Amino acid sequence: MRPTDVERLTVAETVDRYAAMVRAKCAMGALAPGTAEVYARDVVTFAELAGADRVLDDLTGEDVDEVLLRFARKPDGRRARSGAGGQRAGAGEGEAASSPNASSPIAPSQSAASQARFRRSVSAFFQYAVPAGWVQLNPMQAVTLRPRHRGGLRAQRRALTAEQAEGLLGAARGLVDAAPAAAGRSDQRTELRDGLIVLLLAAVGPRVSELTRADGEHFFVNAGTRYWRIFGKGGRTRDVPLPRPVADVLDAYLREGRPLLDRGREPRALLLSWRGRRLARGDVQAVIDRVQARVEPERRRAVTPHGLRHTTATHLLAAATDMDAVRRVLGHADLSTLGRYRDELPGELEAAMRVHPLLGAVRDVAEEAPGGPGVQAGDGA
Repeated sequence: MRPTDVERLTVAETVDRYAAMVRAKCAMGALAPGTAEVYARDVVTFAELAGADRVLDDLTGEDVDEVLLRFARKPDGRRARSGAGGQRAGAGEGEAASSPNASSPIAPSQSAASQARFRRSVSAFFQYAVPAGWVQLNPMQAVTLRPRHRGGLRAQRRALTAEQAEGLLGAARGLVDAAPAAAGRSDQRTELRDGLIVLLLAAVGPRVSELTRADGEHFFVNAGTRYWRIFGKGGRTRDVPLPRPVADVLDAYLREGRPLLDRGREPRALLLSWRGRRLARGDVQAVIDRVQARVEPERRRAVTPHGLRHTTATHLLAAATDMDAVRRVLGHADLSTLGRYRDELPGELEAAMRVHPLLGAVRDVAEEAPGGPGVQAGDGA
């Protein structure tokens, strides 16, 4: 028997109330803006898949299983590629053609990480729904589907090799150099912006939410060095110095590229779409894919914004950069977190063993021996 205090609310009504609660917690500092955005977006998707007009308390574990399956099969719009009649060159940021093209390839389904994240969001929603009096029982307790075991890092999450990173950065640099002579309407050209996005992601390794939240006023000069004040998780900020090549592209974008895109809609935002709106998290992937298409095939590999964050950490650590400095660049609160961001690079073990610190004396003796390295006592006797 259903208790009298359970409200017979529709899925849409409860999702609206939950999203309002999430926004309130974000405003009070109890939730990071990025986390609040993910929770709100996922419950809206849940309402679309479950049926907005259904009563929330009528949903069973089987219903939630079906929603999870439908989400897993849902095309990943971040990685959608247009066909001949799809997105114009240089589009993205929600600017793709609105009418579907039958010849366009189908976007990939959701990754294992996205499926696990969506399930966590739905579970948090129902955990709130029980004490709120929207459901009598939490249907997540009867859900049979579990997230797939990821089996380690996926290819698009692993760090790029030096050759792959150089190819991507070279393509970004090529976009920047070609910007003055680029064809098309001047107020829709995004070459400088796209090059800057890839350079910032690969050189500094920010979270994608930190990048899209950046405002022009967050960049400043101190003692001749350009800094980026990054607003990260938990209200923490960090000032990261930009390498000179990246700072030069930033200055060129602020001087020449951004004014062309400014429609006065987002006067403070650093990164704007050609419609003058602040870029969203999902738009950044379209930019990366567009720059990747300019890389030579032998050095090209799909990568996400978070994969570029892994790339930054991996190559800084491989270059023997102080671990605490890398932690501060990435904005980690705990040094131990770096272990998840340090990926293997081809040939690094062989290189480490060639310069083994305990065998330095042995190498010196071998090099000084008559006949040079490789000649041992007794050879030729």
